[in-house]
Amino acid sequence: MLNKKISKLFYILPLVLGLAACGEKDDTQVIKVGATVGPHAEVVEAVAVEAAKQGLKVEVVIFSDYITPNAALADGSLDLNSYQHQPFMSNFNSNSDQKIVSIGHSILMRMGIYSSKYKSINDLPDNAKISIPNDPTNGGRGLLLLADAKLITLKPDAGAKTTVYDIVDNPKNFEFIEVEAAQLPRTLDDVDASVITMNYVMSAGLSPAEQGIYLEAKDAEFAVMNIASRVQDKDNATYKKFVEIFQSQATRDFLDKTYKGTIEAAF
Repeated sequence: MLNKKISKLFYILPLVLGLAACGEKDDTQVIKVGATVGPHAEVVEAVAVEAAKQGLKVEVVIFSDYITPNAALADGSLDLNSYQHQPFMSNFNSNSDQKIVSIGHSILMRMGIYSSKYKSINDLPDNAKISIPNDPTNGGRGLLLLADAKLITLKPDAGAKTTVYDIVDNPKNFEFIEVEAAQLPRTLDDVDASVITMNYVMSAGLSPAEQGIYLEAKDAEFAVMNIASRVQDKDNATYKKFVEIFQSQATRDFLDKTYKGTIEAAF
């Protein structure tokens, strides 16, 4: 009888311990990181996998627009986000009471001048047709890139909001055709060159190595994307750990394997 009681005790004990384990609270911190659909989200998801190996749980929240991720970060719905360059962040801060700040660079999304007809910007002929984005932000960025390539000269105070009316010297008499940014890759057969942002380069299957004749510098403020937090959280140790994992060799390897030079590390 005593042996039977002992056997029952050993049978019940694992069951009780199992039930207790099921009721245990998982105290592992989860951080929510927002990113826009496409490369930004894909990279953050890869970082989340690596973070899990190091004991950091990351929930990736994917957005289809560029406004909501900053609003969600500002109101505390997100802990971090990863999708924007510094001018975009500065513009948000100028219009918001809650400020956000970069705590690390993420990836490079370089705008470039592309051509299916010429291999060098120096080969562009007089009166060449060049398509540029028709929205104020990317249009101004495109003109600044053309000026950086020494193809045109802009007014001395030309900034992000510059327009074709700010061109003061156009030595080869280029004709600029303003087109919706998403449609620019389709114009390559009809123009001599086009100024295209990297997201549309990717979606169109263009090759920066083969068709890109001039790209933004790797330190251009529009090209460098950032990991952002609220100002008061910029020294948070967990968020710093996330940035460290983001900026690891594992992420570099993912970028190289997945994007093959289209999307590069900004760290």
